[in-house]
Amino acid sequence: MENILNNATVILLLLFLIITFLQSGIDKIIDWKGNLGWLQGHFKDTPLKGIVPLLLATILLTEVLAAVLCMTGLYQLIFTGDRTLALYGAILCCVALLMLLFGQRVAKDYDGARTIAIYFIPAIFLVFLLQA
Repeated sequence: MENILNNATVILLLLFLIITFLQSGIDKIIDWKGNLGWLQGHFKDTPLKGIVPLLLATILLTEVLAAVLCMTGLYQLIFTGDRTLALYGAILCCVALLMLLFGQRVAKDYDGARTIAIYFIPAIFLVFLLQA
């Protein structure tokens, strides 16, 4: 219980990232064709148009791995106080968000890029807290 109270902010941010990336990964798995079709249209006028399936698979793997690291890190933080896997998960979440931001900027979807930036703020704050 002491680890929960002493790490409440970190725990809440980890839960935020777990929900965000686990749901996103599951959505990509369940609706691969729908996501792929939408993204192919989104990137049809960009240099990325020929590699959309590879990019989608890369993002999917990154998001799922980030969520798993955050979940494992949350467990470790609560039960042992170790922050290492939580930090790795938070960093990987930031990397995933940077990849998504890059895609939105290439597609000139500036509203989408702004949304990604909003998610980046708590993710990078979590990295900061876990490094302190």
